[in-house]
Amino acid sequence: MGGAGAAAVAVPFVSTFQPSERARAAGAPVEVDISGIQPGEKIVVEWRGKPVWILRRTPEQLAALPTLDGELADPNSDRTAYPTPAYAKNTHRSIKPEYLVTVGICTHLGCSPGDKLTPGPQPSLPNDWKGGFLCACHGSTFDVAGRVFKNKPAPDNLEVPPHYYLSDTTLLVGEEKQA
Repeated sequence: MGGAGAAAVAVPFVSTFQPSERARAAGAPVEVDISGIQPGEKIVVEWRGKPVWILRRTPEQLAALPTLDGELADPNSDRTAYPTPAYAKNTHRSIKPEYLVTVGICTHLGCSPGDKLTPGPQPSLPNDWKGGFLCACHGSTFDVAGRVFKNKPAPDNLEVPPHYYLSDTTLLVGEEKQA
């Protein structure tokens, strides 16, 4: 009788160890329709409570990327604090050059950098700015591939989350394509 009572009490208790629907949803992959993003536009989706930026880069933004290597702290994404997936270990740090998919959280103190996509002189940016992101909290700057510039507080490039394309217009963030 006592064993049955203990089991009856234990079942609801043990079931609390199961993740809630909300918790499962927070870690679940996110399907994103990218068909409406115009060149130069960025959308933000949430995955695991983090903002994930999807930027459709212009041909001019893509052309500027290789010219910045000498100014970047980790141009080839070799650092391992935020490992870059093999499919994003390239100049544009993405599967498709046109689209940047990155977590929009500064690697310094966890702030969210702001868009500074327009090239040219601007407050807190160099006169030869090619476009990218500025974390105004402490001045870290990132190019449109999420690569951090040298001598900035942020120690690493922006994180590239696991992702792949379900089709030409649909992106799945939070999961890598199985071989």
